[in-house]
Amino acid sequence: MKNLYEQAKDCFLTVDPDEKLELSLEIVGAWDSGLLEWKEVDPLLHPPLQLNQPGRPDKPELVDVHKVKNRGFKSIHQRASLIHALAHIELTAVNLSWDSIYRYRHMPKDYYDDWVQTAKEETQHFYLLRQRLRDMGYDYGDFPAHNELWQMAVNTADDLMARMAIVHRVLEARALDVVPFSVGKFRGIGDSQTADALVIIANDEIGHVNSGARWFRYRCEQEQLDPDKMFFTLMQKYLKSTPKGPFNREARLKAGFSLAEMQELERLDAEFKRNRQL
Repeated sequence: MKNLYEQAKDCFLTVDPDEKLELSLEIVGAWDSGLLEWKEVDPLLHPPLQLNQPGRPDKPELVDVHKVKNRGFKSIHQRASLIHALAHIELTAVNLSWDSIYRYRHMPKDYYDDWVQTAKEETQHFYLLRQRLRDMGYDYGDFPAHNELWQMAVNTADDLMARMAIVHRVLEARALDVVPFSVGKFRGIGDSQTADALVIIANDEIGHVNSGARWFRYRCEQEQLDPDKMFFTLMQKYLKSTPKGPFNREARLKAGFSLAEMQELERLDAEFKRNRQL
């Protein structure tokens, strides 16, 4: 019987996006069919390698986040650039899912179920967005992209609690706030296909962020820490700031944010805006 961790590592290190995504869905199918072992692996005898870079093609070119431009809705080129940016995030999220499986051991089966399901949905999201790019005369790799999401995964790699809090509950959760706006803009210009794809992505992302919340709180409980306080402590440690609004409160509550967390996020955002006006 094949091993889940080794399969996850192979997918993570695969360079060609088509091969990576095909393998991703193969692993999902094998896991769902009960064909992959996971309990039998002794991490003391077979410790996970410290893999800090996924397999990645030569394109897109990775640049500083501030150098990524030309995204918007006015022209096909700008819209394609925006879709490309989202596709790059989804491919990064595929790598994140398999890395979270390979890297973190001694977790309940539900943990691996959650991230295998997330890998499946992120793979499907990339296919949806890549098809929209191709329909517009572009393809993945035609625009530069930034590496901010993956770099934060590296920064938090040695701490599952921080990985769940920062990567999934801060960076990934931002999609809950901004994607509905993009849906409206694409519908407004008559691009219902892209809008429909983004609705699917937005709905699935609620589940992904919720998985991050679930395992963040699981680790807090293990360490007898207050999750509401730790969330903001970790943001200060890794980001030196908190996310800026407006926030999609309804979606965030569905995605596992507590009411106390939302109230504190909104309070800090209001305080930031007041100070900026002074």
